[in-house]
Amino acid sequence: MALRRIALRDFVIVRSLELDLSGGFTVLTGETGAGKSILIDALQLALGNRADAGAVREGAERLDVSAEFDADPALDTWLDEGGFEAGDALLLRRTVDLQGRSRGWINGSPATATQLRELGDRLLDIHGQHAWQSLTRPEAVRGLLDAYAGVRTDALDAAWQGWRQALSALEHARSAQDSLQRERERLQWQISEVAKLAPGADEWEELSTNHSRISNAQALIDAAQGASQALEDDDSGALSALSRAATLLQNCEHIEPEFRALGEVLASCVAQASDAAHTLHGYLRDADTDTDPQSLAELDERMGLWMSLARRYKRTPAELPALLAGWQAELQALDAQSDLEGLERAEQGAQQAYMKEAKALGKARKQAAPRLAQAVTDAMQGLGMQGGRFDVELQPLAQPSRAGLEDVAFLVAGHTGSTPRAIGKVASGGELSRIALAIAVTTSQLGAAQTLIFDEVDAGVGGAVAETVGRLMKQLGRDRQVLAVTHLPQVAACADHHLVVAKRQTAAAGKDGPRTESGVSRLDDDHRAREIARMLGGEKVSQTSLAHARELLGHKTPATAP
Repeated sequence: MALRRIALRDFVIVRSLELDLSGGFTVLTGETGAGKSILIDALQLALGNRADAGAVREGAERLDVSAEFDADPALDTWLDEGGFEAGDALLLRRTVDLQGRSRGWINGSPATATQLRELGDRLLDIHGQHAWQSLTRPEAVRGLLDAYAGVRTDALDAAWQGWRQALSALEHARSAQDSLQRERERLQWQISEVAKLAPGADEWEELSTNHSRISNAQALIDAAQGASQALEDDDSGALSALSRAATLLQNCEHIEPEFRALGEVLASCVAQASDAAHTLHGYLRDADTDTDPQSLAELDERMGLWMSLARRYKRTPAELPALLAGWQAELQALDAQSDLEGLERAEQGAQQAYMKEAKALGKARKQAAPRLAQAVTDAMQGLGMQGGRFDVELQPLAQPSRAGLEDVAFLVAGHTGSTPRAIGKVASGGELSRIALAIAVTTSQLGAAQTLIFDEVDAGVGGAVAETVGRLMKQLGRDRQVLAVTHLPQVAACADHHLVVAKRQTAAAGKDGPRTESGVSRLDDDHRAREIARMLGGEKVSQTSLAHARELLGHKTPATAP
């Protein structure tokens, strides 16, 4: 899952750059102001950092950066859930225009900056030159210890949220008991009023239909009787006429075959007409009871009750069943809110769930704290802080918090016999940088990211300490891909690969005049020795600095004049 390739176009002072990267330990060097950190900034942009229109190269309309990583089967599920295709490589791309509008892609499919950041966290870790500043933030300190302990805080956070919600519901119920009781009484009275009617879900429609039928009973009887007579009259009835027509055709169907089908149609009509006549007889038998004036009076009374309640509550009669059901649901919810004992039990259960998670996390932190302290202390000895000590202090909090039951602080003693103090109070900038480097080296082996980037974390160190830093990074490079931006020749000499960043003046057409552009090149052994000699002795490379450079690189050949 190492970084294979990075490509830039119109980024800051880079017109166009395509750089293939290798595994192991790679350093980027160059003169001050040459843009050594441009590659890191571009990489962070490709991985979802905030877009800035100021990063677009002057004279260009937009910048374009992309980073290609080795494919990792462990990311296939994440890619599939996000709608991205997995392939032989993982390509992240980002563009930003002069208006600051940004677009991103993962393996050619559009992606949000959040998705790029989430994927970037899985791909690489970046340690900046001001990494010590994060060590003064409580959340960063806790995060380092939790990572070292190999624990996650997702369950604790969920338990905290559940406890907060249960506590909020309980407190709200306690403070609102009077208003809840008034609301309950109002709902109970309204429910009792409508419940007396006991409106059925489809009752109003049935009432309306029956009322209309009884009110028009005589007209319906007349229609039924007329239809029955039209079908069954001995002389002019439709049934007799249809039967005669069917018989005539059936008598001649042996002469004309087409009459058979027509006869069957007429026979079917006779059967259907007979069924209709039978149904009309049944309707007329029952019609006498439907015309009962008592039935109509009862319907009028029932419908009057429906309409009276509907007017009272400003609803249509058909809405009364749903209105009653809604009030009953509201009353049930109010009863739940008024159940203080139930809410108290729920709050206590949520609190116990949180305490269980918090205590388990606290136990893991307590076990990991001395191990982390010893590991960082050991790293400090090789970074010019012999006798120094690093402590991880856990202090119980007065109140539980989202992060647990204890506060985590890093304490440092820079020399033998000195009292450990809060890391933010260490006066020496060099000490701060070295402590941050010790922590970075110690914790860099924790994450799953296979690419580690150190951006001038060696600022403020030199001499034998610088050589130790280089050896530490080379050691890390055996298992992971390590990229380091450095100004120390001792660190650069330990690298497996050496890239140099340099500015150059380019002649521009038109009135703009020459422009400054930055480029990156890979150094062979001879040019690498000259670059390290420049880092040792300044702009002019002398025989002495070149000899020293070759010595750092392990070359035993005689030095020659540059």
